[in-house]
Amino acid sequence: MLIDTFGRVATDLRVSLTDRCNLRCTYCMPEEGLQWLAKPDLLTDDEIVRLIRIAVTDLGVTEVRFTGGEPLLRPGLVGIVERCAALEPRPRMSLTTNGIGLKRTAAALKAAGLDRVNVSLDTLRPDVFKTLTRRDRHQDVLDGMAAARDAGLTPVKVNAVLMPGLNADEAPDLLGWAITEGYELRFIEQMPLDAQHGWKRDGMITAGDILDSLRTRFTLTPEGSQERGSAPAERWVVDGGPHTVGVIASVTRPFCRACDRTRLTADGQVRTCLFATEETDLRATLRSDASDAEVAEIWKKAMWGKKAGSGLDDPSFLQPDRPMSAIGG
Repeated sequence: MLIDTFGRVATDLRVSLTDRCNLRCTYCMPEEGLQWLAKPDLLTDDEIVRLIRIAVTDLGVTEVRFTGGEPLLRPGLVGIVERCAALEPRPRMSLTTNGIGLKRTAAALKAAGLDRVNVSLDTLRPDVFKTLTRRDRHQDVLDGMAAARDAGLTPVKVNAVLMPGLNADEAPDLLGWAITEGYELRFIEQMPLDAQHGWKRDGMITAGDILDSLRTRFTLTPEGSQERGSAPAERWVVDGGPHTVGVIASVTRPFCRACDRTRLTADGQVRTCLFATEETDLRATLRSDASDAEVAEIWKKAMWGKKAGSGLDDPSFLQPDRPMSAIGG
């Protein structure tokens, strides 16, 4: 098991397949992009599958999320999914994507064994999308989401980040649209993971702001009486149901106490938290002909040292040097 000193057990593995992206979202990276990892530094397809196999068969991982950068830019993605779907026990597998390449790949990913997708979409307005992402690809994202839904990669979850002065007023419109289209909407507070280190707490749209905006059009009721557990989103029933909306308040309402995640970067580093300032190198271990048992032991030691929380509430919080595109969302 991947257990830490606070008794948390990591069963959810986030795997970044590449640091590259075909968008330039303002809250993630500068317009000119970043210096991408060199190909020899990236894990190979075989190395990724091996690490996932170790996590699933030896370390108790039950859920795998493929991320990036933009994971659809990984040439071997379908093959990786297919090989991981053959593992025993079979993990649940999902993908977080910007949706641009999803129209042409959704059916193949479903056939390979992918269970569902999360698609990032922050606005319903093509002009605002272009401003936020610095790319004119809004329709491609909408087409990709529809293809995922039609292929059975459901529920299709939509992740939206609201930014002051850009799309801060769109929460009710986004929810109404998601209900009509049959998507599950989740708002995410903007987090300090941008390469420019321009994030400011006093400039963000908070979970409270989002809920206040939604309540101008919808009646929201907390979903049941069950504890949130390790789920990052707090969910509300909309207008009595059956539809729900989620808010992931990583900054103002963190869920660190129940966190069940472990993370692999595209270059084979274990991260215990999105906001961790330290990493543990598994790539070098793999390439030194280490056994599965040796790899597993290093991974367990890394997770044993996981901190109590992200540190966002600490005045001395330091933003990680590596941007979100390198870490994997």
